[in-house]
Amino acid sequence: MTSAAFSTSKALPWLAPGQDFPDPALSWGPDDPIAGLLAAGGALDVLSLLAAYRKGIFPWFSQGQPILWWSPDPRMVLETQRFTLHRSLRRRLQQFRADTHCQIRFDNAFNTVIHTCAQTPRTGQSGTWIVPDMVEAYTALHHAGFAHSVETWIDGQLAGGLYCTAIGHAVFGESMFTRQTDASKIALAALAAFCRAQGIERIDCQQNTAHLASLGATEMARADFIEGLDHACARPAPIWSFEPLYWNELLLGSAVQTEEAP
Repeated sequence: MTSAAFSTSKALPWLAPGQDFPDPALSWGPDDPIAGLLAAGGALDVLSLLAAYRKGIFPWFSQGQPILWWSPDPRMVLETQRFTLHRSLRRRLQQFRADTHCQIRFDNAFNTVIHTCAQTPRTGQSGTWIVPDMVEAYTALHHAGFAHSVETWIDGQLAGGLYCTAIGHAVFGESMFTRQTDASKIALAALAAFCRAQGIERIDCQQNTAHLASLGATEMARADFIEGLDHACARPAPIWSFEPLYWNELLLGSAVQTEEAP
């Protein structure tokens, strides 16, 4: 994101704190300077974030910019039944599950996970979008029960992980990090296994990346994505706790296996 977002003649709605979000269909299209941008301003309090996510909208901005709200079309999503379990990752998960020094933990170190993600720039970016205001906002969302960390622990050390937003059965992936090879992939696999076990059909990945595509994520029309949000958000939230038997959802289930390593 750059100042180009504000150098166009197209009007960008400016929101007052607590103001309703515009229809996501009004976001900038693929021919506009920054596709998916919907509005600026507003607030990052828990109620505003929940209202945004329920409409398929999320915040994303850099230091020095106002709050920017996005709803890209198409939307990158991971259908949990289509999680791609490559041969090398399958072996790694089997080893991980069998090793008593390896664990998946949920919400054990959320603060560490989000701060570490904030220190890890996305591929092709020199800085981070997880600015201090975002860390504060999602930490509050976590304390309210709507944001969770999925953590890969090896030999008592946090080796990698991710954090996500969750409303009922709607799960929105945010960011991940790794300190050891495959640790973030293991965390995402654990999230996919958990979601399968709980009947959660998809994980929102927001934007297309080659890494997510290699694990089975695909693009879908924003309208189709939003259509299923009301039902998913209204379903009772599962208990966010990982059980080792959830690995069977991938290792014994219908996960796709390929010959190529990711």
